[in-house]
Amino acid sequence: MSQTKVKKSILKRWWFWVVIVIIVARIVGGSEFNDYKDKNNSTDVAAIDTQDTKKEEKKADKEEKDKTKEKEKEKEKEKEKEVTKDKTDKATMGEKNALDKAKDYLSFSAFSKSGLVKQLEFEGFTSEEAEYGVDNCGADWKEQAADKAIDYLSLSAFSRSGLVKQLEFEGFTSKEAEYGVKQCGADWNEQAAKKAKDYLSISSYSKSGLIDQLEFEGFTSEQAKYGVSAVEN
Repeated sequence: MSQTKVKKSILKRWWFWVVIVIIVARIVGGSEFNDYKDKNNSTDVAAIDTQDTKKEEKKADKEEKDKTKEKEKEKEKEKEKEVTKDKTDKATMGEKNALDKAKDYLSFSAFSKSGLVKQLEFEGFTSEEAEYGVDNCGADWKEQAADKAIDYLSLSAFSRSGLVKQLEFEGFTSKEAEYGVKQCGADWNEQAAKKAKDYLSISSYSKSGLIDQLEFEGFTSEQAKYGVSAVEN
């Protein structure tokens, strides 16, 4: 008599529960991973927001500092005006006249501070009156040096070092002279060419002799050679 095999319910099969366990584990793991990813994304967004906020705060802080500096500068200017006005009110007639004369001179020519003092003294003002006039005329001596450099270049050719020396001779400080030469916009090669032409208009030179003369004037070797080549053409 043959025995009929009884089929086990799928619920009683071991491999079924293994599959169930694996599926549940994946579901739970995936949920935890999504929670972790969402948490990280939230953290990243929060970090970006914080960085943007800090940038805005820095920008606002810089703008505030700039405004404060501008206000301080304005206050300083106002104080200087008040001090100048106070000095003018207390100035003697001679000092006031020296101040007016200093402004007159600066309206049509450039001066160094010491040069303007000497000019006022030459006009008959005392040293005290001349000093007062120059100290209160409001001149920017660096800009005066730049104007004087341009004036010289309109009359004659100069090397860079030669122009610096000329401005120092006029009474400008080394810093003022350097500033003036830097701002004058000269092409030193072209200045060398003009100077070479000037020399040839009054005397004869060999090529090497003219180069040496230009170098003696303060031009570099390259500038001197350029200058000589320019007049040869």
